[in-house]
Amino acid sequence: MNFKTVIALLLAAGVAVALWGAAAWQLLPSGWPALSFDPDAMNLQQILLAFGLMPRGVIALVAGAALGLSGALLQAVLRNPVADPTTLGISSGAQLALVMATIFAPGLLEHGRWPVALAGAGMATAIVMGIGARRAFAPVTMVIAGMLVGMTTSAIATAITLARGEYLLSLVIWNGGSLVQQDWSGVRSLALVLVIGGVGALLLARPLRVLSLGAAGASALGMNVANIRLAVIALAVLLAGSVSAELGLIGFVGLAAPALARSLGARTMGQVLLIAPLIGALILSVCDGIVLTLAGATGEMFPTGALTGLIGGPLLIWLLPRLRGSTPPGTETAEGIAPRLERPARLLAGLLVIALLLTVLLVWIGRVPQGWAVLDWDSFRAFLPLRLPRIVAAAAVGALLAMAGAILQRLTANPLASPEVLGVSGGATIGYVVTLFTVATPGLGVQTFGTMVGGALALVLVATFARRRDMPAERVLLAGIAVSAMAAAFLSAVMATGSTQSWQVLAWLSGSSSVVGFGQAIALAALAVLVLIGARMTRRWLQILPLGPEVGSGLGLPLDKARIGLIALAGIATGAATVLVGPVSFVGLMAPHVSRRIGFARAQDHVAGSALIGALLMIAADFGARMAGFPYELPLGLFASLLGAPWLIWLMMRMKR
Repeated sequence: MNFKTVIALLLAAGVAVALWGAAAWQLLPSGWPALSFDPDAMNLQQILLAFGLMPRGVIALVAGAALGLSGALLQAVLRNPVADPTTLGISSGAQLALVMATIFAPGLLEHGRWPVALAGAGMATAIVMGIGARRAFAPVTMVIAGMLVGMTTSAIATAITLARGEYLLSLVIWNGGSLVQQDWSGVRSLALVLVIGGVGALLLARPLRVLSLGAAGASALGMNVANIRLAVIALAVLLAGSVSAELGLIGFVGLAAPALARSLGARTMGQVLLIAPLIGALILSVCDGIVLTLAGATGEMFPTGALTGLIGGPLLIWLLPRLRGSTPPGTETAEGIAPRLERPARLLAGLLVIALLLTVLLVWIGRVPQGWAVLDWDSFRAFLPLRLPRIVAAAAVGALLAMAGAILQRLTANPLASPEVLGVSGGATIGYVVTLFTVATPGLGVQTFGTMVGGALALVLVATFARRRDMPAERVLLAGIAVSAMAAAFLSAVMATGSTQSWQVLAWLSGSSSVVGFGQAIALAALAVLVLIGARMTRRWLQILPLGPEVGSGLGLPLDKARIGLIALAGIATGAATVLVGPVSFVGLMAPHVSRRIGFARAQDHVAGSALIGALLMIAADFGARMAGFPYELPLGLFASLLGAPWLIWLMMRMKR
């Protein structure tokens, strides 16, 4: 440990102590409590200090160290500088398991949250590792798989939370990563896990040094690479899952700590495994100190995990140029040669007819207290003005998201691109929230405009970052995922305030078409038609861009103009759709793939087919949201995510090296 590292750690420790001391100072007039911590001999302020603030300060250090060690282990075993419990979906898996157990099977929590959280984290990790094994654990593929699985589980957990109002406030605060403590039990539990993790890391340090030579070199030296990987990953899951069980979702500490350790001069495996937990402890302690300081100044208590997420997004973007082992996550040839329809117009017409028939059918049937029923003619006429607008709006939103996904996949030449993955939905989310907080009484038009601007700006940010560094397409996906992570952290902070706007955001996150009027539905449908026309007008750009910038320049394509125009088109489509369906649905990922596999090869046919398939998917999701929980309506985003998650996992599992 060099002098610069020692000075940096001491300065960070000084900041953490100063921030915690400032929070404690407000409780000091009553004097320090006796070390016996007998509540009967204390006043209220001493109890708050001894059983609230003090264990909170200690658990921040213990949890930060556990996350830092978990991230260091994952980065070492996978040889991936952007691996951590957040980017690999471990924390989100624990989150989903705990949310589902709390709501659907509370009996599982009788013995504590830890077994459930570790089971969820283990299942998410198994999915990510299964995908990664098919691609030789390529760094970019691992992170994309992990963060997509994480986004899926987080979306489902959020939708389930919103569907059960009685658990809403507690789960929202927990999901944000709250360090609030009521006694020392959490400190003791996490400290024991940290000791186990430290001993395990000490035993695994030498095998990890050998594994740093590469899997082939380690195998040649007689190491059982699979067993070592399994042991290290299991230890990392234990550390991260335990923190999630005790405190909730705290992101990116495991990413930042090892990265900062290396930047401060840690070179050997032992140095990284030693310094990363120290840095992790200081990062979380400083973040929590900032939260306490803001709470004392404003009266608002933000979840500490939201602040770490705001730090992690920019850090991930900063680390992207340093990422090695770039392996494209998938190509059309990896999925097999896609068919090509000779007469796509016939199938497009058929899909349009199916969408129209499905619309009429879903208006005609429904559920009543006695069960399923087919409406008579008079009831059909009565329900038509109520059901038709929401079905038209759902279809328009599905078409908009699908067209945005098709445009982005052709723009980046990457089949995993979608509005959710490239950060467009995240930027649209920020635009929506900023509009709510800056405009006194924003109408739907103002909200839509702010959301579209946010989505377009996010995509411009990602595209500018990638263009200046001449980064390959899969790195662009990671930059977009980083923007999505920042948006998620921003949302967590906003929702934890409990303000009027935060409840509006919560209602919007659920995604519902029930409040859409006929005029709004027509406006969304008209916008979908305009985007389709715009995509047809730019069909030459969409046909040439997947061939690469060199081919495009050779054919006289105005690359900058084409990229900016397509970015604006995708941003407008995503922003308008996000106002209705919320930030995550994966329709923009699924529909273009289905369209391509059906045989819509030409750009204009690909976009049109994606639009019709996206419309069908969202019509089905809207019907499920209305009928599955009758007489209560469930979140539209939940059903869209449930449709998207199996497709996402299947798609990633099909990819081969």
